[in-house]
Amino acid sequence: MNMCITRFIFIVPLFLLLAMGPHPSPGQGKGSAASADAETNTPSKAPDFTLKDIHGKTLALSSLKGKVVLINFWATWCPPCKAEMPSMNKLYNEMRAQGLEVIAVSTDNSLSTVKDFLAKNHLDFPVLFDDDKAVTRQYHVFSMPTTFLIDRNGIIAEKFYGEEDWTDPVVRKKIEKLLPSNAQ
Repeated sequence: MNMCITRFIFIVPLFLLLAMGPHPSPGQGKGSAASADAETNTPSKAPDFTLKDIHGKTLALSSLKGKVVLINFWATWCPPCKAEMPSMNKLYNEMRAQGLEVIAVSTDNSLSTVKDFLAKNHLDFPVLFDDDKAVTRQYHVFSMPTTFLIDRNGIIAEKFYGEEDWTDPVVRKKIEKLLPSNAQ
């Protein structure tokens, strides 16, 4: 009995920490950015995928080769996900002429729920539906929202955990640095 209690005391908190996902470091705001492969510190190629948008049109990540891409994994049941959408939409509208693409990948269980959300919340970038969560698993997403910044060569440049203000100058500078007009 004592062994069971000891296991419970150590395993449950560990499970809760893992389930809650990474937390921002002090001073990094609501969300946090991490390198793509922090353990090895080597650049990681963004896995290609093909999903349908809410209208049934297919989009492949590989079709955006040569562009800087933000891939945002989100869900309608996630308050921080919904809260960051207006600033993400503003960022997209201000920087798409420079070569920025934004893709929102919904992890919701129901396409109609996503469509209802979008009927009330206009977004100018594509919203894709990951119905079987295959792409979500492929990107090892375990907390919402999680956003990947992909450079023009298809390499993951940054990974953002949690809600971000996408109009924040620090975040914008990270994106602008990767855009073609800033290439050296």
